[in-house]
Amino acid sequence: MTTVLITGGLTGIGRATASAFAGQGADVVVAGRHDADLPAGAVFMHADVRREDDVQQLVDDTVTRFGSLDVAVNNAGTEGAPGTVLDQSAETYADTFDTNVLGTLLSMKHELRVMLGQRHGSIVNVSSVLGHQGAAGTAIYSASKHAVDGLTRCAALEAAGSGVRINAVAPGPIETAMLQRYESHGAETDLKAIVPMGRIGTPDEIAKAVLFLGSDAASFMTGEVMFVDGGASAG
Repeated sequence: MTTVLITGGLTGIGRATASAFAGQGADVVVAGRHDADLPAGAVFMHADVRREDDVQQLVDDTVTRFGSLDVAVNNAGTEGAPGTVLDQSAETYADTFDTNVLGTLLSMKHELRVMLGQRHGSIVNVSSVLGHQGAAGTAIYSASKHAVDGLTRCAALEAAGSGVRINAVAPGPIETAMLQRYESHGAETDLKAIVPMGRIGTPDEIAKAVLFLGSDAASFMTGEVMFVDGGASAG
């Protein structure tokens, strides 16, 4: 039985991914700061990815309960405070980077601690198309996702040859609560207009990409950032 750990797994992309893995018969742990309505077939464990002791306990409890950690999806994230560079502060920077970057770093550290000992495993970090390009008014979020891409590539090189693969998926605009909050801040960009396919993506479409990267079908892929963005990064 495959054991899958998903941070930020209660809503949006994380929830869809949890449901997809559970549908394949995996043992699924979803982690978050607050218990909520669980995806079918998943187990909840409390963890704040900004706290190393929480992350270490989360990974250890997952292995204790299920015997291994085969796939880890580091999805916990925040859009932070939209606005120009002039609008930002040390506090808005920390609020975003502590979750998106430090949280990913700490999660990978403890997932790798287990996976390297097993000599197998797949880690999938959830980045963004904004980890590859910029957009006005998203400086802190975009910078944090650039950092996630860098962490993914460096960790993949460090683990190469160990049996552990590390990749990232980079969604474009996806119909989630995060996107709705972004639009509620008065975003002037018509997101559909910047997607060549002419529509917003769904969490299920990202979940399918995560399933692929986590599976043996992607056995010769590591250090990759897979764009799932309706062609937005192609132009």
